[in-house]
Amino acid sequence: MEAELRAPEKQSATVERPLHLALGPPTVLAATGGQARLDKRISARKLNLLLLVSLAMAIVVATALGAVRLPISEVLRAFLHPLRAGEAGEIIFQLRLPRVLAAALVGAALSATGVLFQGLFRNPLADPFVLGTSGGAALGGAFGIFLIPSLSFAGFGATAVLAFCGSVLTMVLVWYLARASGRFAMETLLLAGFAIGTMLNAATVVFEMREEASNSGLRVLAAWLHGQLGIPTWSQVALLAPLVIIALVLGLPVAGRLNTLALGEEYAAQLGVSVVRVRVATVVLGSLLTAAAVSLGGLIGFVGLLVPHFLRILIGPNHVRLLLPAALGGATFLILADTFARTAFAPTEIPVGVFTAFLGGPAFLYLLNHRSRESRQ
Repeated sequence: MEAELRAPEKQSATVERPLHLALGPPTVLAATGGQARLDKRISARKLNLLLLVSLAMAIVVATALGAVRLPISEVLRAFLHPLRAGEAGEIIFQLRLPRVLAAALVGAALSATGVLFQGLFRNPLADPFVLGTSGGAALGGAFGIFLIPSLSFAGFGATAVLAFCGSVLTMVLVWYLARASGRFAMETLLLAGFAIGTMLNAATVVFEMREEASNSGLRVLAAWLHGQLGIPTWSQVALLAPLVIIALVLGLPVAGRLNTLALGEEYAAQLGVSVVRVRVATVVLGSLLTAAAVSLGGLIGFVGLLVPHFLRILIGPNHVRLLLPAALGGATFLILADTFARTAFAPTEIPVGVFTAFLGGPAFLYLLNHRSRESRQ
């Protein structure tokens, strides 16, 4: 009888270790001298407020900067009274603000997808393009640029439409191949995504060889493959903004299930969590967010990898607490990155994906070094 009463204590002790291994350092860390050292992290509420204020400031500053620099006070007056903005209003509302909001949507989508996929695959190196969607988007974009440039849908050009479709269709194909053997495994999904993405990326070379005589198409494709935010129409922003917001809202309960899956799939199933449904929901939401980001800004790397890693250091590994800060942080980061990319070497504009790669590479190496030192303590 006494052994039966003590059984739950044993079970809780065994559950705590997988959580530590899957989600990172726990709140209380062992320290030398036999005393516990609290891992002090900023609260998610304070961080969300700070990131929200930072996002608002980034939007204002990015709208003010450009070939014609506008005073911050004039931008704020235009936001408050758009009908009285005059000539400055045309620059703000027709050129700069749509691009700034597009950068915010792309950054939020990529960063949130990074949180979801890293939780699903339990791999800190998972990014929004881990399932090969970048290859599908690249091939779709090449089709749009070279074969049917006149295609349009809901205000989007051929490149954006076919990149979105290529990204989604690649996700469907990878999922089908991962389940074709009858035994689904996350490793199979990752390998299928890598293989399909590599083949589709290579397929774009056919278009590059075919269009060697036409440098204009190659320049457009090269800029898009390196991440190029253009000036979207308000109808494009209005169409994709609800998609990104709804996906983020639906991602919150999924993030909670990912926390449970981190304890182990068998334990999660005992708690009533449908592992298959969580996988499907995560892949669908992440792929839709990635496709939306690709249709607006091309292939922009490191946002979905760097921002979630940095925020884990600040608030811990809980995916529910990470999702919203990751979206806000990714939006702010990409707005600032795009502002630098279009103003630093004006009138020449560099693709924002090139800048995020130059910035994200060293920053990510620093974070890896920080985590390795933390794990040795």
